[in-house]
Amino acid sequence: MALSPYRSSLQGGTFRPSAMRLERPLSMGSSTKQSAAAAATVVTPPPRSKSSSSLSQTRRSASATRPSRDESGVAGRVRVAVRLRPRNADELIADADFGDYVELMPELKRLKLRKNNWDSETFQFDEVLTETASQKRVYEVVAKPVVESVLEGYNGTVMAYGQTGTGKTFTLGRLGEEDTADRGIMVRAMEDILADISSEQDAVTVSYLQLYMETVQDLLAPEKDNIPIVEDPKTGDVSLPGVTLYEVRDQRSFVELLQIGEANRFAANTKLNTESSRSHAILLVNVRKTVRPKQERELAALNENVTNLQLSKGHRIPTIRRSKLIIVDLAGSERVDKSGSEGHTLEEAKFINLSLTALGKCINALAENSPHVPIRDSKLTRLLRDSFGGTARTSLIVTIGPSPQHRGETTSTILFGQRAMRVENMMKLREEFDYKSLCRKLETDLDRLVAENERQNQAVLDAEEEMEQKIQEAQQSVTEAEKKLATTLEEMAAERFRFQKEHAETLHKLEQERALREKLEKELKDNAQNLHAQKEKQMQSEKAKHQKELEDFKQRHQQELIDLTKRLEVEHSQRDSLERKLVEVEHLVKQKGKIELGGQEQIMFLTNQCKELSRLKEKAEKELQEFRSKTTLATKKLKEENASLSKENKTLQHDLEESLKQKKALEHEVKNVKQQLFKLNFEADETRKSRDKEPTRTLIGSDSPLLNSHKPMNMRDSLNGQRASIAKLFEEVGLQKILSLLDSEDMGVRVHAVKVVANLAAEEANQEKIVEAGGMDSLLSLLQTSEDETIQRVAAGAIANLAMNETNQELIMAQGGIRLLARTANQAEDPQTLRMVAGAIANLCGNDKLQGRLREEGGIKALLGMVRSRHPDVLAQIARGLANFAKCESRGVTEGCRKERSLLIDDGALPWIISNANSESSPVRRHIELALCHLAQHEVNAKDLVAAGALWELLRISEECSREDIRNLAKRTLTASPTFQSELRKVHLGHG
Repeated sequence: MALSPYRSSLQGGTFRPSAMRLERPLSMGSSTKQSAAAAATVVTPPPRSKSSSSLSQTRRSASATRPSRDESGVAGRVRVAVRLRPRNADELIADADFGDYVELMPELKRLKLRKNNWDSETFQFDEVLTETASQKRVYEVVAKPVVESVLEGYNGTVMAYGQTGTGKTFTLGRLGEEDTADRGIMVRAMEDILADISSEQDAVTVSYLQLYMETVQDLLAPEKDNIPIVEDPKTGDVSLPGVTLYEVRDQRSFVELLQIGEANRFAANTKLNTESSRSHAILLVNVRKTVRPKQERELAALNENVTNLQLSKGHRIPTIRRSKLIIVDLAGSERVDKSGSEGHTLEEAKFINLSLTALGKCINALAENSPHVPIRDSKLTRLLRDSFGGTARTSLIVTIGPSPQHRGETTSTILFGQRAMRVENMMKLREEFDYKSLCRKLETDLDRLVAENERQNQAVLDAEEEMEQKIQEAQQSVTEAEKKLATTLEEMAAERFRFQKEHAETLHKLEQERALREKLEKELKDNAQNLHAQKEKQMQSEKAKHQKELEDFKQRHQQELIDLTKRLEVEHSQRDSLERKLVEVEHLVKQKGKIELGGQEQIMFLTNQCKELSRLKEKAEKELQEFRSKTTLATKKLKEENASLSKENKTLQHDLEESLKQKKALEHEVKNVKQQLFKLNFEADETRKSRDKEPTRTLIGSDSPLLNSHKPMNMRDSLNGQRASIAKLFEEVGLQKILSLLDSEDMGVRVHAVKVVANLAAEEANQEKIVEAGGMDSLLSLLQTSEDETIQRVAAGAIANLAMNETNQELIMAQGGIRLLARTANQAEDPQTLRMVAGAIANLCGNDKLQGRLREEGGIKALLGMVRSRHPDVLAQIARGLANFAKCESRGVTEGCRKERSLLIDDGALPWIISNANSESSPVRRHIELALCHLAQHEVNAKDLVAAGALWELLRISEECSREDIRNLAKRTLTASPTFQSELRKVHLGHG
């Protein structure tokens, strides 16, 4: 659809809307096979106007000789409306010096084309829509009558025709996501259809096709790229076997289907249109509608046979109507000199103009009542044979531009619409009796009555037997009841004991789990406070130790001081006593004058004692003075030690505060890194969801398996934004810190960290830095030790990105990476994990130097083992790896380095290659074909290939392969191989 102002950005290979997908051939002719032709009724609508009646009579007389016409139908002329596109910015500048070339007269439904200032030509249409006409008005005057006819049981067609860039796709296919007023005919038509049908009894199915270079392709299943057109030789109906049918139940699923189809259409940039479609788009809507009782009574009035066909009031024959709505968005006609098409775009333009020319010839033949209508000249005319000159009600909207630069194209478009107005169709009501549902209902009622009769007969027999056995059963009932009660009580007791035991075990397990959880939480909390607690404890213990030593020293010195003081007091008291005695003795000496010799000796003795006491006193005073000096020194020393302890305590407190600050800073930095990691991975998850909705188009070759080939603009913007965020995180945090988070105990942090590393590895500039920083070792370690499937998947994807570099490939092999990848491939079941592992091995298969080690360490067998997934993306990566391996072997044969048989054949890969050589998936098929051609280039492999049946696949590739290089390679291989030529001569085939 060349004229849509936008292209849908949604792509998705795994899209599963609420619509139900039905795989069956799609009929392009009548909506059903005439399985009950005698019961089908044909009701014709009344003629619309006198002009249409006169045209109807003319067409009937002219088409009397055509056997395909149904004489029970009523003629209806093709209704044509013309719509003028507003001028764009370029036209406003280019046409500023020219007058209006097109003049519209909507009130008279006329259009005037000015040839010059005094001459013009006027054309009459059914509707003339100005450049200000809204999408709603366009739908109501062009398509709504056709939609109403489809809901009444008639086939209908709405088609847009015009030069490229005049607004055909805007008129038909606009989705109205930004502005609901811009919704096109497709969206509005489905809204009316879904509003009219019953979700329980009626059904609506949709198919979306494109006619590209004379091949019919399914836009909802891109792998179906060459659908044949089959015509019924009896009825002339056209069907498309293999086309995908989706059952639509709500408007949202239909819009999503349109988005998928738009994303798969071919488009190109030309001088006339930046988004020019290169194919014709055809939307097929099949409506199956059950006729209501009131409608059945109206039908009975028109068909007297209906009354006779009603079996009973409870078994009324249901009547259904099967109709079809076709909405066709033709590719724009263009002149090569104006569009600037060249190369492949020129070839597309040729096919577009040829199909439009064939359609114009058919319109001319029908308008002129020609006996021969060249319907078979193009697949487009074959698909639309029921729309022009058939049984459908058809509305055509021709779109034109206002610029005089395209005078010739505008005139051609107007003349095409004028000729189409002369085409007359014979509209028929597609209505039949649903005998199958009536038959199913009658069979159900019959089975129910037979079963009820059998139950009644059996009940009578059972009652008779019961009466005979009732007495015996009554006698045995008490005994059996007692036994049963005892057995039941024993079983209940055993069951109760078992339940109590299980309950106790469960409670015990829960208690253990709770205790384990509390223990883990406590350990986590203790670990978080460990540094602070240890330092505080150490500081307190040292402070207490110093204080205790100080107190002990003080107490010891105080006790010595007390002892010396007591001793000094005792000596003082003794001295005072002696002095008093001496005073008394002296007093006695003075009184008596002279004393005896014994008295003198006593005086001498007392004098000596006094001297001794004086000496002891001096000694005690000297010791006291020494003790005081010692006490002063000890006090001074204690003060110095106390000051030192205080200073050390302050230093420890300062160190502790600094450690706490550093810990808080580190925690804050880790928190910021976590937040950035969560944010980046949230963006990556959102991008992956959008990408999972798009069609699977994985790049094949040496490119990374994590990349996608055709990304829409908003996907690129999302990835660019994500890469910018990763680059910013890389600059702020640093690669080393990001890699350190791969060893985090927090599983969420590890998952997000490995995702960031994988995204960084996707950039070639970051790969060398990651390897130098030890990122390769960390990724391989994660792949070996982690049991989390998400970590394994992302780590394998990062290794696949790093494996795109030859130096990294050798490093991966040297560190045993292929064994780890093989082990992961054998253990994983997730298709995405297998896709990443297969992509990494496929990149390693492209290195000539590593082929021997790759095979010895199980790389080829790991690839073949992943075939069990059957997922198309996994199979595509496996096929890419085999193709890379076979290509390296072929290069070695050419250089003379290899002479023995292929290692792929030795490992048993040949049967799988041959069985998938004609796979429905184009990426798998293309790589398998390439691998087969490279294997066949070595003459040593020829006998094994012939024995396995590969010769016929090579013949098919040489003739049917879509890629010319592979096709030529297959031809050269068949020609150069003596073994293949000998086998071909045996079956009388030659290949030169």
